[in-house]
Amino acid sequence: MLMQETKKQQDTINQLGKPTLQTAMKQYWGYDSFRPLQRESMECGMSHQDSLVILPTGGGKSLCFQVPAVCHDGLTVVVSPLISLMKDQVDTLRECGVEAAQLNSSMSTSEKREIDIAIRENRLKLLYVAPERLATDAMIAYLKRCKVSMIAIDEAHCISAWGHDFRPEYRMLGTLKEHFPGIGIHAYTATASEKVRDDIASQLRLDNAKVLVGNFDRPNLTYRVVPSKSRFEQVCNLVLSRPGESGVVYCISRKEVDRVNVGLQGLGVRVLPYHAGLDDMERKTNQEAFLQDRCDVIVATVAFGMGIDKPDVRYVIHVGVPKSLEHYQQESGRAGRDGLEADCTLLYSPGDIITWSKMLTGNGSSLETQESQLRSLDTIRDYCTTPTCRHQLLVRYFGQDLSSDNCGACDVCLNEVDVMEDSLRISQMIVSCVVRLNQRYGVDYTAKVLTASSEPRITQLGHDKLSTHGLLSEYPIAAVKSWMDQVIAQGFLARTTEQYSTITVTTSGKRLLKGDATVRLSRPVESTASKRTKPNDSWEGIDRGVFEMLRNLRSRLSTERNVPAFVIFGDTTLREIARVRPGTLQAFSQLPGVGQRKLLDLGQAFIDATVEYCKSQKIATDVIAAPVRNQGAQPVASTSSGSKQANLTPSSIATFSLWKSGMSIEAVCEKTSRARSTVCGYLGDYIQTHGITDPSPWVSAAEIAEVELAIAATRINDRMRPLFDYTEGKISFDSIRFVLGCYNNRMREQDAGKGNLAVTNDQGNSM
Repeated sequence: MLMQETKKQQDTINQLGKPTLQTAMKQYWGYDSFRPLQRESMECGMSHQDSLVILPTGGGKSLCFQVPAVCHDGLTVVVSPLISLMKDQVDTLRECGVEAAQLNSSMSTSEKREIDIAIRENRLKLLYVAPERLATDAMIAYLKRCKVSMIAIDEAHCISAWGHDFRPEYRMLGTLKEHFPGIGIHAYTATASEKVRDDIASQLRLDNAKVLVGNFDRPNLTYRVVPSKSRFEQVCNLVLSRPGESGVVYCISRKEVDRVNVGLQGLGVRVLPYHAGLDDMERKTNQEAFLQDRCDVIVATVAFGMGIDKPDVRYVIHVGVPKSLEHYQQESGRAGRDGLEADCTLLYSPGDIITWSKMLTGNGSSLETQESQLRSLDTIRDYCTTPTCRHQLLVRYFGQDLSSDNCGACDVCLNEVDVMEDSLRISQMIVSCVVRLNQRYGVDYTAKVLTASSEPRITQLGHDKLSTHGLLSEYPIAAVKSWMDQVIAQGFLARTTEQYSTITVTTSGKRLLKGDATVRLSRPVESTASKRTKPNDSWEGIDRGVFEMLRNLRSRLSTERNVPAFVIFGDTTLREIARVRPGTLQAFSQLPGVGQRKLLDLGQAFIDATVEYCKSQKIATDVIAAPVRNQGAQPVASTSSGSKQANLTPSSIATFSLWKSGMSIEAVCEKTSRARSTVCGYLGDYIQTHGITDPSPWVSAAEIAEVELAIAATRINDRMRPLFDYTEGKISFDSIRFVLGCYNNRMREQDAGKGNLAVTNDQGNSM
């Protein structure tokens, strides 16, 4: 049915004649210009020249084969690794008026027959298939009878054993050149080192392929590495600072996913989990809820990633270190695919590196593979520990360089990382100690010597008598280990290849000892992960009320059509609608991302909604807007009600709904099977986190009056002991804590009221 409907609209559009690359971009996708390397890539597709295209996530690589597909007379076959990814792209193409389909094992015979008819009638422009299916003799034989114009291999890094998502079934694609001589084979990926690129070309047997490598820098992303202290609390603060926005939280283990998911749910966040331990249906349901904006946050393992084409993810949080810089570039790259600002925060702990090392050396792989994986692990450790521009480190890994020394979009360049003035002196002490230890020990042991450890091994070997013993005893051993990692990352020391257990001094390190080198060591300052200091350009002139109304409309339409929300329109287009507020189809047609099909299909609905909203709010429509400058950043909301965030735990958060219902302390003790002291701690967290101002559900009126009298008399509101003494011990510390917390929340409410700010807490009190 859908294909028949698409055919009618396709026939109408085709009356305009066969499009060129430029007119096809505008006609179907609503874009007037090409992104870097898109035109060159498309021209390879048109001329049947093999190509290997590496464009960063968000660089528009899908259009590189989709646009030539609608310009060719025949069929473009697209190899894609995941059904969900195929579905999203097919849905998007159909909404744009391009006839496309996917073949997978879950389809009925009638659905497959409908696709076959469309191919034989030369109507189908793109056919998506999995690599396993394309490699079968039956599929090859079928396609040989069709008019195949080009073959596109998406996520091509999967063919390389050196890539980050190796898929053995991709190796079978090497025979395509034999079966389809004269037809261009085009490989596309968002991330690939030079070694991986060479392997892709070799495995696919590409003939004189044109290799196009885009700029790997993502200037719209702000990268931060934050020392891991209380991970769960840090995640809560980060998520709560971006209310209503789409985000992905990556965890290393399934257990951590479940723990973070339950905790965020307790805070009222629209969140769902995703990992391999869930059944297929639950994973699919959760993914669709995220794509259709019925869920704001996905907490996931790396199982969630390659199949996600959602462009409006505004932040990605890594609760732990990925196992390589390629993995991190791919996973953090899920943010800001639409080119708008987004945040990428990595919570770093040296223990994650140790965990990965044990996993990689115990996985049964060859020694060569293990050493390669450990070297990859070193790159992500260097990224986390070196006080150098994060954007610079990422692009250098892929053989590129930034044109500027300051990206203005990472914690280092935003001066959120403190560089120590005595970096050279400390680095010389570290390198000198490695020399005194004859370059035979690792980071842990060397750090112990530097911090004056007297453990038996050190005294037995006489290393407590070395001149370098205790040189850095004034610092915590964790800080010294971090500095050693930074010295290694900057090339003054090197890890050996023997499981990376010992460190040696490099030529640069010898120059460092003479003072003939520049070195930087960082001491992290207090986290400012939600701080944005880049110019606020991309929201200039946009009415936020219109934008939110459009998001709700988009969500409703995506649910009705059972497609991801971004298939309707991306955030970039919604922002432009909210900026221009068009009242006519002509004005609507000029917006980016509005092709002919979407103009006819969706234009009037969005215009009517915009005009109606603007009329109700008495704001103008058909505004002549300034062009968008996608350089800026959106200021983010502060956390909760202005009160300091408590040191939350999932167990504490799990009780929040009980306190909200007014349940007594005794009842919660019975419900949770916890001790009274523990439960009282949970109640304190609830009062602090939610800004509660009325303690009466848990403290008697007489006790409340006594404590508040004590506060007034002592003029003390930040300590409990003076209040306890003033009441002569009649009021328990727990009751004082609850009354004091509510009193301070009330004072903050009054301060906020002076600024005409008013919110409501969970009990309906004006704040």
